[in-house]
Amino acid sequence: MTQTVKVGILGATGMVGQRFATLLDNHPYFRVTEVVASERSAGKLYRDAATWVVDDPMPAWIRDMRVKTPADDLDVDLVFSAIPGGKAGPLETSLAERGIHVFSNARDHRWDADVPLLLPEVNPEHLSLVERQKTPGKIVTNGNCSTITAVMSLKPLHDVFGLRRVFFATYQAVSGAGYPGVPSLAIMNNVIPYIGGEEEKMEKETRRFLGSISPEGVALADVGVSATCVRVPVQEGHTVAVTAEFRSKPTPEEAAEALRTWQGVPQKLKLPSAPQRPVIVRAEADRPQPRKDVYAEKGMAVSVGRLRADALLDLKWIASGSNTIRGAAGSNVLGAELFVAEKRL
Repeated sequence: MTQTVKVGILGATGMVGQRFATLLDNHPYFRVTEVVASERSAGKLYRDAATWVVDDPMPAWIRDMRVKTPADDLDVDLVFSAIPGGKAGPLETSLAERGIHVFSNARDHRWDADVPLLLPEVNPEHLSLVERQKTPGKIVTNGNCSTITAVMSLKPLHDVFGLRRVFFATYQAVSGAGYPGVPSLAIMNNVIPYIGGEEEKMEKETRRFLGSISPEGVALADVGVSATCVRVPVQEGHTVAVTAEFRSKPTPEEAAEALRTWQGVPQKLKLPSAPQRPVIVRAEADRPQPRKDVYAEKGMAVSVGRLRADALLDLKWIASGSNTIRGAAGSNVLGAELFVAEKRL
């Protein structure tokens, strides 16, 4: 990099927006020049507009930044969008029409034929879809947080052994619902067996992540996927129980070796946010655990444990990862780093 890229954070006052702020603190590629939120926060200093909820301290440089709205003139080349799904789509399209590149954490554009659903280690070639977009600014989307954790553990095995079908059971943290999240009287001493739209996202997005570029956009992978998603009283970190069948049946030892040695394009390019070990294999019988493993590799790695043969299919394991870093803001930042490294800015 010879020139710093000017970036903005949309939805900057929310939980994922705050994660973007901490991940962009002293970033070697990006300098935050704008913080953007709703009309309710417009004109306020960031420190007065944001109720800071993430564990890391608020970066000093953002405290006295003045909050703008998406309609204002923005001195940026690229924005990271943490606008809630259902509201993000038109705003992100408008920004792309103004020549601003958008890296979005929202669901609104994930199924547009010419928009990448990007997980940088898994499907970096999908970034080429931006060449089909007609707007001067390009839109790139991030996946669902639980799907990202699961697919990071699947991709190395799919590459070697060929995935046929997979069953997910998720145990998802309350922070996945945003701030203030799930009411305490609903989640304490409880498991909530329904998260609206979550199972459908996992079942569709897994096939898109593992799919291939086609004239129509992305040809979904020929993989059967079934998901059950529940909310549990954990603050940070989604855990997924995975049971999988492969075209070529691996032993647990062969699968562990494939996971340990896997690296993607971000690791080969040594991108700033790329974890050295994107998947960490734990040998302990009681790992991974969100409390102990969620911030592995600064929250950008997925930890896998209890890798063993299954009585009905081939293998089963537990995967755990940060839902606000790897599952949200961190993957967006890594995707933007790849975008810059490929000279698409």
